[in-house]
Amino acid sequence: MEELHDVQLTEIKPLLTGQNGRNLQDFDCQEHDMETTHGVLHVTIRGVAKGNRPTILTYHDIGLNHKSCFNSLFNYEDMQEVTQHFSVLHVDAPGQQENAPTFPTGYQYPTMDELAVMLPSVLTQLKVKSVIGIGVGAGAYILTKLALNEPTLVEGLVLINVDPCAKGWMDWAASKLSGWTSNLADTIMGHHFSSDELTENKEIVQTYRLHISQDLPQDNLAMFYSSYNSRAELQMERPVPGLTENTVTTVRCPALLVVGDTSPSVDAVVECNSRMNPTKTTLLKMADCGGLPQVVQPGKLAEAFKYFVQGMGYIPNVVLNHLSSQSVPTAGMTRLVRSRTHSASSVSSTDGIWSRTTTNMLSEGADLTATHSVVVALCPPSLSVSSQDADEKS
Repeated sequence: MEELHDVQLTEIKPLLTGQNGRNLQDFDCQEHDMETTHGVLHVTIRGVAKGNRPTILTYHDIGLNHKSCFNSLFNYEDMQEVTQHFSVLHVDAPGQQENAPTFPTGYQYPTMDELAVMLPSVLTQLKVKSVIGIGVGAGAYILTKLALNEPTLVEGLVLINVDPCAKGWMDWAASKLSGWTSNLADTIMGHHFSSDELTENKEIVQTYRLHISQDLPQDNLAMFYSSYNSRAELQMERPVPGLTENTVTTVRCPALLVVGDTSPSVDAVVECNSRMNPTKTTLLKMADCGGLPQVVQPGKLAEAFKYFVQGMGYIPNVVLNHLSSQSVPTAGMTRLVRSRTHSASSVSSTDGIWSRTTTNMLSEGADLTATHSVVVALCPPSLSVSSQDADEKS
């Protein structure tokens, strides 16, 4: 069996199109402007509903739209093997979609809470009964809020760089100072990339700087950024398994928290992990990765997402195209080691590892930790599921 190799991707453009130059995300897609009580949402639908399976719902971060945020991931071969089993719904925040018109003077941008409230109406209009959410940054916050508001609507969450906290006074003051001394593009670049990344990864940094400053209407972007900066604290509490699971406010569905090891969002993601149900939450820290894991390491994130949806009972066999032509049966899945800590140390590479059985199952001796594939701190019991269970959900 071939050894698992790291994937080093340093720019967006080759990842936005297929080998023949066609944008894979635009192929067989439908775009709609959906009316809601808090304004219009631009959505892009790919594929059709597959039986009773949920729809994959994505929501992007500030400074991005669904294409610049997710094309690298969804165009990746392994991710396409997963998404063929689901319909996909990409949501662009108001005024952030490609070729969006500038909002008129006096337009009141929705709050983060209102952006979350807009989603059930859109899903109802599109006859979507349930979703698996994939959100980045601001989008991760919005989808978490959706899961708290409508727990029966959300079957699973993949939250990249999620921050559950409101900005404190010091953060607010620093943001104001930054706004006086830096332009909007520079401020948002600091949201996406660490200082080391801004210095070392010049090619990808320049690509995104140009996208943020030239492809998005700056007034619209400033409104979305202001809305995110004014977010309220996510009101959720870590339940005590067996005692307070049914009484505290928390995310009820399985969740996968993702962050790069050099991301500026590491502390925020660890804080979010401390508020989640430990029996249903997996914390994944990606080595050799910064603030945009879905762009820089799409193969590794696609692999993690495969096992996440498989653990929920979907997709009875997982095909690891970069490892072997053979499928890995669902019944062979084993649980990842759970961390007993809830602090920042819970995301260190030594505290969360794959079990020996899982590692051998994936690549017959290829050490995923050594190849920086994933570092996991917490894992739900649902990762162990039989093929019969998967077939029933199909």
